[in-house]
This record gives sequence, structure tokens and C-alpha cells, in this order.
Amino acid sequence: MRNFALKTLAATALAALTIGATSVRADDMNDPYREPALSALAGKKIAYLPISIGFDLAQAWGGVVKTEAERYGMTFTSQDPNWNTDAMAQGMTALIAEHPDVIVTQNPDMQSLARLLKQANAEGIVVVQLNMQGAVQTDAFVGPDFIAMGEQAANMMLDKCGKDTQTSHKVAIVQGVLTGGVSYYQVQGMMKVFNEHPEIQIVSSQAADWDASKARAITETTLQQHPDLCGVIDVWDGQGIGTGAAIKQAGKQGQVYFLTSGGGAQSMCDGLADGTYSAVINYNAPGMGRDAWTAIMIALQNNQGAGAIKTQIYSPTRVMTKDDVQAGTCWDPQQYAKILR
Repeated sequence: MRNFALKTLAATALAALTIGATSVRADDMNDPYREPALSALAGKKIAYLPISIGFDLAQAWGGVVKTEAERYGMTFTSQDPNWNTDAMAQGMTALIAEHPDVIVTQNPDMQSLARLLKQANAEGIVVVQLNMQGAVQTDAFVGPDFIAMGEQAANMMLDKCGKDTQTSHKVAIVQGVLTGGVSYYQVQGMMKVFNEHPEIQIVSSQAADWDASKARAITETTLQQHPDLCGVIDVWDGQGIGTGAAIKQAGKQGQVYFLTSGGGAQSMCDGLADGTYSAVINYNAPGMGRDAWTAIMIALQNNQGAGAIKTQIYSPTRVMTKDDVQAGTCWDPQQYAKILR
């Protein structure tokens, strides 16, 4: 009995000491890393310069970055060059003079902003490039691995139009701006695959310059010249709306395999649902916005200076068909457009 009492007393004392120690530790605990992280962000200025703010991808990227920037006490400004490369270069020049802490931009092509991006880094401005890789590497590029995506698209097309199919093996490619990263690198990946498959005939590979009406005209002509066309790859679903319209007008919907890619806006799901697209490669634009924000946080916290650490952040992709479309599968651009107003 005496031993039991002693054991009980010891256990009670130990429990009391443990509770007391836990209480002391809980009172004294703090996150020693949070305050330096917040201090690295607070008061900093982010300038946003996409090709245009009036389309879904740019709205998602900017909407996500602006929301997070304001959450952490940062200033966010944006400019809209409205697809004008000269206006974009002028905007970048003005931003460098204003010297924000971060510039988030989207190259119109490989070369137009190259010198200015290098200058911005040299003057201590963190530069994050979105979607369209330029000739100069900066603190971060955020976007799909477009060469790998081009290879993926080509292999998907081989399944529908390759040597093991009873088709013409004729394929058309609708490019964007020829020197734009989205187009240039995708086509590079496609041709790497197609060049190993001589049965594939590339009957057309033309630039629509991100314009749906041009894409439609190109595809209409191609279908007139090659009514037995097996498949079409359009490098962006925004202009692919025109490509799909041409296929539908020719009465070839469901016969011509039409593959495109984009950021997963509601228009993508609508195009899959109504048969405009046979399949898409979705690279999730809001996810890219999140990755851009992550790149900004890392660059501002690493204390190495702008341009010291250069990173390629490749976005995950997902192949989608009509069967994948459900309520909420795609996102509403207006949700993000409102944020940028």
C-alpha cells in the first residue's frame, strides 16, 4: 500500500512538472523566422507588365500576385500595353526609372525586352518572367516547360494520326508569334518528335499572332487544300477558338483531331464541352500566379541581390478531354479581372 502511495505521488509530481514545463515553453515559444520574412516583404513595390491585362492568363497571374502582395503590406501596380510591343518596351523603360523592388512581366517575344530585363537586374530590381521566356535569364521564369509540352502534344497527335492509324497522317500547326516563347519552344518540341516519324506530313505551320480570326483563316485555307487533314495543333487555346470554328464550319468536328493548350479558364472547359477542342493541355494559370508569388518571396528573402540566383519554375500540366469537364473544373477570369481593376 505504501509503495502504491509513493508511486502515485511520484506520478502526480511528474505530471505537474511536465504540465508546468509545457506551459512555460508554450508561453515563451515564437517563430523566430516569421518576422524577418515579413520584414523582407513589407513596403516593397511590385510592378506588373504583361502583354495585355485584357486576357485570361494575365488576369489570373496578376490577380493572385496582387492579392498576396496586399496581404503582406506591399504595393502593386500594373500597366496594360494592350498587345503593343513598343508600348511594352516603353513601359519597361519607365519602370526601371521608377525602380520598383520587383517587376513581373511577360515577354512579347524572345528579344524585345532582353536588354531591358538585363538592365533591370543590374540596377537591383528583381525580375520574374511569366509564360514567355526571353533571351535573358532573370531571377525566375514561371511557366510550362514548353519544349516538353510540344513533345507531349506531338506524341498525342501520333496516337491519332501516326503510322499505326488508318488516316492521311496529315497534320497542321497553328503557331502564335513565331519568336514568342510559347510558340517557338512548343514547335521546337513538336518537331523533335515529328522529325522521327516520316509518315507525318506537316502540311501547314503558320503564325496567327495570337489572333483567333487569323487562326480561323489559316485553318480554313488548310482544310480547303487538305480535306483529308487528320489533326491540328494550335499552340494556345485563346487563338484556338478560331481554329476550332474553322474545323466546325467545314463539318470536320470529330473527324479532325484538334489539340491545344492554355491556362484552364472557363472558355477551355466550354470548348471541350461543345467539341471545339478534342483535347487540351492545361497548365493552370492561377497556379502559375502562386508560383510567381513564391518566386518573389524567395528573391526578396534570400538577401543575395537581384539576379544573383536564377530559377526556372516549370508549371505542372494536365491533359483534359470532354470527360474531365465538371462544374468548377475551370476558373472564371472575371474573378481575377475584378481584383486588377
